[in-house]
Amino acid sequence: MFGLEQIQMKLLCFETRSNCLMLLVLIMLKWDFSDCSSETSPTAVSPTTQLTTYLTTKLSLENVKNVQVSAADVSITLMWEKVQNISTYIVRYFHNSSKEVNVNCTEGASITHEISGLTPGTKYNFTIITVREESKSTGYTVKAVTRPLNPEELKAVTQNETSITLQWRKVSNIYSYILVYNETNVTVSASDEEKVIKEIDGLTSATRYSFRLFAVFENVMSSGISFSAATAPPNVEDVQLINQTETSITLQWRKVNNIYSYILFYNETNVTVSASDEEKVIKEIDGLTSATRYSFRLFAVFENVTSSGISFSAATAPPNVEDFQRINQNETSITLQWRKVNNLCSYLLVYNETNVTVSASDEEKVITDINGLTSATRYSFRLFTVFENVTSSGISLSAATAPRNSNWFKSISQNESSITLQWEKVDGILDYRLVFSREQINVSANVSQEQVTHVVSGLTNGTKYSFSVFAVFENIQSSGTELTAATVPLTLAAVRVTERTVSSVTLEWNVDVGKKWIYILHFNGKNITLNTTTNNVLSSTLSSLQPGTEYTFSVVTKFFELHSKAYEGFTVTAIDCSAVNWHVTDSSIQGEVGGLFSNATAANKSETHVSPGGSNVSFTGLYPGATYRITLMYEKNSYFFHQCTHNLTIIPPVLSGHCEHWGGGYSVQIVWNKPPGVWTAVEVNVSGRTLRTGEQYVTVSGFQPATAYQVSLAALSGAVRRPEPFVFLCHTDPRGESRYSLVCFTQPDSVRVIAGSVIAVLIIGVLLCIAAFVYYKRPDIISRRKFYSGAAEQLNTKPKAISAVKFAAHFHRLSENEYMGFSEEYENLSPVGRDQTQKVALLPENKSKNRFVNILPYDWCRVKLSKSSPTASDYINASYMPGYNSKREYIATQGPLSSTLNDFWQMVWEQRVNGIVMVTNCTEKGRAKCEEYWPPFSKPCLYGELLVTTTSEQEESNWTLREFTVKHRDTCEECRVKHFHFTVWPDHGVPLNTEILIQFRGLVRQHIERQASSAPTVVHCSAGVGRTGTIIALDVLLQQLQNQKAVGINDFVHRMRLHRTNMVQTESQYIFLHQCIMDCLPSDKKTEESMYANADIIYVNATALKELHSNA
Repeated sequence: MFGLEQIQMKLLCFETRSNCLMLLVLIMLKWDFSDCSSETSPTAVSPTTQLTTYLTTKLSLENVKNVQVSAADVSITLMWEKVQNISTYIVRYFHNSSKEVNVNCTEGASITHEISGLTPGTKYNFTIITVREESKSTGYTVKAVTRPLNPEELKAVTQNETSITLQWRKVSNIYSYILVYNETNVTVSASDEEKVIKEIDGLTSATRYSFRLFAVFENVMSSGISFSAATAPPNVEDVQLINQTETSITLQWRKVNNIYSYILFYNETNVTVSASDEEKVIKEIDGLTSATRYSFRLFAVFENVTSSGISFSAATAPPNVEDFQRINQNETSITLQWRKVNNLCSYLLVYNETNVTVSASDEEKVITDINGLTSATRYSFRLFTVFENVTSSGISLSAATAPRNSNWFKSISQNESSITLQWEKVDGILDYRLVFSREQINVSANVSQEQVTHVVSGLTNGTKYSFSVFAVFENIQSSGTELTAATVPLTLAAVRVTERTVSSVTLEWNVDVGKKWIYILHFNGKNITLNTTTNNVLSSTLSSLQPGTEYTFSVVTKFFELHSKAYEGFTVTAIDCSAVNWHVTDSSIQGEVGGLFSNATAANKSETHVSPGGSNVSFTGLYPGATYRITLMYEKNSYFFHQCTHNLTIIPPVLSGHCEHWGGGYSVQIVWNKPPGVWTAVEVNVSGRTLRTGEQYVTVSGFQPATAYQVSLAALSGAVRRPEPFVFLCHTDPRGESRYSLVCFTQPDSVRVIAGSVIAVLIIGVLLCIAAFVYYKRPDIISRRKFYSGAAEQLNTKPKAISAVKFAAHFHRLSENEYMGFSEEYENLSPVGRDQTQKVALLPENKSKNRFVNILPYDWCRVKLSKSSPTASDYINASYMPGYNSKREYIATQGPLSSTLNDFWQMVWEQRVNGIVMVTNCTEKGRAKCEEYWPPFSKPCLYGELLVTTTSEQEESNWTLREFTVKHRDTCEECRVKHFHFTVWPDHGVPLNTEILIQFRGLVRQHIERQASSAPTVVHCSAGVGRTGTIIALDVLLQQLQNQKAVGINDFVHRMRLHRTNMVQTESQYIFLHQCIMDCLPSDKKTEESMYANADIIYVNATALKELHSNA
């Protein structure tokens, strides 16, 4: 084979030199071409034959020239110019074996022929032989190589910022390749490996390169394949964590060379990030787990090529704590507490630009004290959970430190029911809390004052209280400053003088043994301290005093070093009347008394004599022989002191007598007149014989007839004997002479007897004159006994109305003898009406509706409520009362209870009441007397089915006038009710004067007459009998006085008590009614000054007054 090639090469050289000869030979040859386009299949020719043919042909025909070769992968195209317009050619080629192709082309001057079916990347030898007929040229030989196949599986296996590593599969063991990029040719020599790997370095990052790869065989390159690849972009820089929450992490980095695509890898998750035109890229990774550390790797992506990537880790924020609260605070610290989160032990507490790191223990809850704070200051706290230096979003809490305590706290004054406290204002704080006895009071301070003053009222007298005052700042109070203070004990209600002697007095008063109070008695310049014992009465006896002397005293209650107001009083020591040198005659008593007294009386069973006054006591005009009770009284400021009582018997009266013959002269009967005055016996003395008798005569025997005997008669009154007896001579009966004889004054003493008789007659005459004078001036004294003896009998009959003309005299008559007439009249009213039944009021279901168990309505005249159901009660403690115009002009009822308010308003509605008269206060002396049954002004209140509204309220000094509207909830029917509230009437007592009550009654009467309604007027106090009965009676009696010119007070009270028990409950109220009528009488009907001025006597129960005097 190599020999043939050498020969062909030599021929080619020769051919060049013999071109001219060959051309000549070709022309001469005659080729017969049937068709230039026909070809014969190549036949195998041996090298020797070829050479012979070639030589023969060559010598005969010219070879082609300027053969152009165009190679492809599996074909080679030959193009040549025709030789002498010869159309037939033989193309011989071989590679490992020889083949030939006949080419016949008649058209054109050139021939183009493609040899296909070749093997790529193979070197072929081609010989073109010109054929004309039987002649052939020597042949023109040209070498050609088919293009090798392009490499396959070309790819970039790695890319970094400066290089790209390419890989492809080696082509048919071709080892030479040319890689062209960026006008740069790189020759690549392959190894024996199947794949070729070539790293192209020195590149620019993030740049796309266009590569063309050629396989090279025998300097022939394949058609080439194109491939583009990019270098990896540089890694991002300045990766930052800009936010971390419980479920997300926000990253930020600087954009790389305006690259817009990035890949973030974490937790086996790829996240593609597309950047905007901003310089920095921000990406939030959400859906994460709180308090978890994540590993990230971030790649810049350029043309799907990632950078080498940078790694970093970041943690999500932990969750916020729960139950974050303030559990304590003081002036300089606040204690905070929260529940630990996921067993995290690190926390950050931020306040006032201060960070405090808190490390938790194993406990479930975290407690920390923030110290060094300022008192009374609000702090804003923000608490963060910390996990790997990442904080939670934080939870806020605002808390304040406690204010400091006041530096001083004191009581500056107190009385029986209040204590005035004062304390220092703390740092301008205006809110304070005062705590005592389980009560809490909020106190607001005055802005302009440096201290706070507050009066705590409604306290109990004589009681020790523990106070604590707290400064309050934003509802947080200081630890508190304490103070113990007490109210002033009450002034004693009364100090009684229980015993008085001539040299001592005993004082006593009631005490509360539960209160260990101390009492200081100031008497006669000395202070005596008495402590409370187990006895509820304290007493002290003051001795060594002067008789009949006035002593002032005061008693102060002491408790907790506080003194009550002094109870001040006075008393006088008694006088020893028996020690007075009394000068007693048969008609007078005289004596000079030392000591204080203002009234001296001498009284027997029938009359009382009054001494003119002064220390010289003198009673004249007394009955001879009568025993007088001498009483000395001392009166001051309406207090009466019994100074002494002493019984003295007046010298008995003078007797005059005579004797009568008796017993034939052996006896005498001595007879004497009945003298004026009192005597209990007569002492008869006859010749030394003394007899006493209570008769007006005595018979004495044992005498001799016709004999004269001296007789003396002396009257005795008790143990008192008249010192000067009546003396006369008594002659017994002479025999045979006249039976009767009376010889007087036969003894020398006759002058003395006559003088005594004359004096006695004169005295009797004087006494008769005095009696006539007294009877003329004061006939009532004589008739008084007679009047009172028949009073009871008169009161048992139905009393008559007293005319206005006679009423003043009637009033004064009842007022005499210490108002005994009023007492007896009032006492006779006591049983009236008591025998009537009260069955409904006593039913078990109704008992709770009664304010007092003994003040109940009678069955026959009680007010009945309509019943909403058969089982409901119709009971209310109220009674119909008669008036001047009708039998049901009023309703007397008790003050409503809290449980009977609905019943009260139901009664008002059903009875069509348009006026309510209230003569009590809701609370009196600390006791509830009546529930406040009306609502506050303009604030409607529903009572059952009735809506009550206070539409007006006019407060005066002695009463308050209100007006209510009452509307039924179902029917919307409405009415107006006037409310007359008298506010100055004490329970069981009477007003200060008649004028204000008469004026108040006038307002009520004016309203009733203006309404001209038959509806009753409701009147109530607390029980509905005392003050209620008094105001009803006053209204009726004033109408009676106006219309009839007469009043029947006793009669109307009697009528009221038949309707309701105890109407006009006290004697003072009964007397007060009489005084009201007295004050309403025309001036010409009043015979004397009104007795009402003596208020202290008028309103004292006369019976009690009598008992006081009798005990004194």
